[in-house]
Amino acid sequence: MNAGNSCLTCGACCAHFRIVLHREELLHVPLKLTNQLNEQSFCMKGTDVYPPRCIALEGEVGQGVRCIIYADRPQVCREFNEYELDGSPNPSCFKLRGMVPPPH
Repeated sequence: MNAGNSCLTCGACCAHFRIVLHREELLHVPLKLTNQLNEQSFCMKGTDVYPPRCIALEGEVGQGVRCIIYADRPQVCREFNEYELDGSPNPSCFKLRGMVPPPH
């Protein structure tokens, strides 16, 4: 993550979604940070309750946050970004932040 990355101050997705991961991701994600859903699926602790907040999120949402397992975060977290691969704004991200996406 770089200094221009809004994720460094946001964290809205980490305090909104249920973060589900497959058993194979436990090679990287510490088991103690998850709850088992079934034989093959787990979720990050804190995201299976209301209001959700991932156990790996440190800091204050909207002020300054970091993921304590950023380098080893689940695939679903890697795929959710402020901008899509084509450079267009991710509408879900901007909606969570209460913002209108900029024009592409």
